[in-house]
Amino acid sequence: SITGLEANGKYYVRAYASNNIETKYGVELYFFTHCKDIDGNIYPVVEIGDQVWMTENLKATHYADGTAIPYVESESEWDDLEYYEKAYCWFKNVPSNRDLFGGLYNWITAMNGAKESDTNPSGVQGVCPDGWHLPSDSEWKELEMHLGMSQSQADTLGWRGTDEGGQLKDSETVHWQSSNIGATNSSGFTALPGGNRNYKGLFSGRGGFAYFWTATEYSGSNAWTRHLYHGTAQVNRYYHSEFSGFSVRCVRD
Repeated sequence: SITGLEANGKYYVRAYASNNIETKYGVELYFFTHCKDIDGNIYPVVEIGDQVWMTENLKATHYADGTAIPYVESESEWDDLEYYEKAYCWFKNVPSNRDLFGGLYNWITAMNGAKESDTNPSGVQGVCPDGWHLPSDSEWKELEMHLGMSQSQADTLGWRGTDEGGQLKDSETVHWQSSNIGATNSSGFTALPGGNRNYKGLFSGRGGFAYFWTATEYSGSNAWTRHLYHGTAQVNRYYHSEFSGFSVRCVRD
């Protein structure tokens, strides 16, 4: 039993035994403590390859410096957002969707005004807590290739790979539709189908789709994203309007 640990930390431990002659040590091990955002929300984490990911979608309502993120409820107000205006919401504005599926953030909010990046790591903290960052398209590719995708598959547009999406999806069908094909969650990523809000302010996809932002821009008004779907075990790499509301998963710095 270890007490006094801090959030967002990495700790090394090893067992030992002592007698009156000497002390012997066991193998050194390490573990990561949970992620904690500025609002006090706690997120379990998982190490996948050389990366450490949150295993729940972000639900922060403030940036790490305490600045509030505007909540945009109405369809018309979301539709009228300018490219520089930040916004987030809960799916269909139902508060109970917050804890389970997290927030839906437009891209400018997820980036918090940072310049787009495709480096690994991205270097974009964005909406993520201190010590964490928004993953780039390249970081998502690293995750996918660790799970078995080839480089050529990872670089492809659209649905790619074989069972990598199944390794990322929560294997339960309580939240995913019952035909949650190939879902094993063997990675521990535990993706849930939080749906999305499109640039017009319309909600869709909950129960069937998970959508995630990257820190990488595709064009002047579109950014690279990742989708998971109940009907396939593959992963979709595609681009979407930066005015859309998608989920955010953060990676440890």
